[in-house]
Parts: sequence; structure tokens; C-alpha cells
Amino acid sequence: MRKISLLIVAGWVFALTGDELAQQMDSRKKPSDSKVDFLMTLINKKGKSRSSSLHSIMKNDGKKQITWFLSPANDKGIAFLKIEHDERDDEMRIWLPAFKKIRRISAKKRSDSFMGSDMSYEDLSSRQLDEFTFTLIRQEVYDSISCHLLESIPKKHIRSEYSRHITWVDSIFFIPLKEESYDKSDQLLKEKKFSYTKIKDFQILTEIHVTNMQKNHSTHLKFENIELDTGVQDALFHERHLKRMPQ
Repeated sequence: MRKISLLIVAGWVFALTGDELAQQMDSRKKPSDSKVDFLMTLINKKGKSRSSSLHSIMKNDGKKQITWFLSPANDKGIAFLKIEHDERDDEMRIWLPAFKKIRRISAKKRSDSFMGSDMSYEDLSSRQLDEFTFTLIRQEVYDSISCHLLESIPKKHIRSEYSRHITWVDSIFFIPLKEESYDKSDQLLKEKKFSYTKIKDFQILTEIHVTNMQKNHSTHLKFENIELDTGVQDALFHERHLKRMPQ
């Protein structure tokens, strides 16, 4: 009976469509909010690195996020606010204490680099299910884990720096383990790798490594001091809090 049961499960998994897989990823169990410290390290093509420490608070699966730079000294106090919307452009603002100015990141600037990293502002936003065409390509083993390969193509009316993404999705937990993102000429632009740790009942992201394959430049994020379900209030995600460093 156990073998029969496994075959049934396997048959159901392989019968997934691209849309169904994207929905499974979107609806997987997640904490209501999180607080995290992280180290962002930029590595250039000569192997030289520069690191910054940050503190971030997120809610609603990262659709609301506020982040402060804690170090180095010349970046301390810079803060970033993101609020995603379903029916209109996302709100993105950055506080630049050296200029005493809050700058709005317009939709036209989504492809710009976030603080010199290999992540654009577009990379910091969630993918809305109705803005992409999803296709399940095949099954493949990545890092000894059985994965679905999911292709995500932005619909024609969506402004994006990418032509498509190929994502290796863990077939059990429905989390992305690796992703390749292609530019408008369909040339590989970025490779992204993700690592997770189980905290409580959640698969929580603990490392991201992004490489710009065309510039031979990479960004590594390592998350620590992770707190989940702390009761973060919506009122925190307002530009007036950008100027208030976390205690």
C-alpha cells in the first residue's frame, strides 16, 4: 500500500501545470511578519569585497518592508521602504540622510541597482501571479533535491528588465532554490541561489547569492537574528519611520 500511495503522489506532482506550481509557491505557509539582521557583501570581478550591515522588518510575505543601513559609517542611516499594491505601481522610497531627502523610486527606475548591489528594485518586489505566464518545463535534480523547473515570462504590458526567469523549485516545500534571469536579448543576466533553515514550522530564507553573469559581479546576503510573528503593525510602514533608526 505504501508503494501505491507514493505512486499516486508522484503522479499528482507531475500533473501540475505552471500556473498551479506558481500558486503553490505563493500559498505555502509563511509567517505573518519577520525581523532580521543581515550582512550584504558585494564582490567585484577582481575579488574585492565591501560589506554593509542592515536591519529589516517585513510583513505580508515581504509585500511591506522597511530596511535600515547600520554600517559602514558612510551608509549608516540610509533607509528603504517598500509597499506593494495589486492594482497600482508599488511604492518605493529611500531616505538619504546625507542629502536630507526622501527619494521616490519610480516605476521607470525598477531596473536600477539597489545600493550598488546585483539586485535591482524589481528583484526586491514579489511577482504577481496575474502578471506572468508560467510554464512547467521539466523535472530536474538540483543539489540532490528533486525540483520542478518553472519558466516565468512577464506579460507584454508589464515593465521588466527581464525577458524570462527559469526557477528550480523544491518539489516538496515549493520554495525556489536557484533561478536564472535573462535580459531582453534572452542572454543570461543573473544567477540566484537561495538557502533556507526550518524555523518553527516555516522554511525561512537565510542566504541569497546573486551573480551578474555579464558583469562578473556578485552580491551575498546572509540573514541572522531572525524573529517571526512578532506582531508588527501596518503603521510602521510609513516614510516618517525611515528617519528613525531601530533601537
